[in-house]
Amino acid sequence: MQYFTALKMGEKRVRAAQEILNSFAGHALPALALKDNKDNIWEPVGDENLIAVKKETNGYLIAICDKNGIAKSISQWFTESDMNSIISRIKTEIKLEEYYGKLSLPV
Repeated sequence: MQYFTALKMGEKRVRAAQEILNSFAGHALPALALKDNKDNIWEPVGDENLIAVKKETNGYLIAICDKNGIAKSISQWFTESDMNSIISRIKTEIKLEEYYGKLSLPV
């Protein structure tokens, strides 16, 4: 796939994920639109939406990612109780499954 085509397709998927996360977390940022690979083949992030959590010293970051763990949208940092509340609402209201593998975040 050509770079520009893959990027446009990925950006559309990122916007959709960002809208979902915005509606539950209050504010979400766009993340990665292209799959990271080593062979210069351009592919957009996957179409599926899964919810993922990254724990760090500053709290918990919520991400919407594809089946490969590539983050399409990320939230701000939350406390554990706020994160649990947001994740619970997302799982209940729109039935997103949780991703437990390695999460690829923008640097």
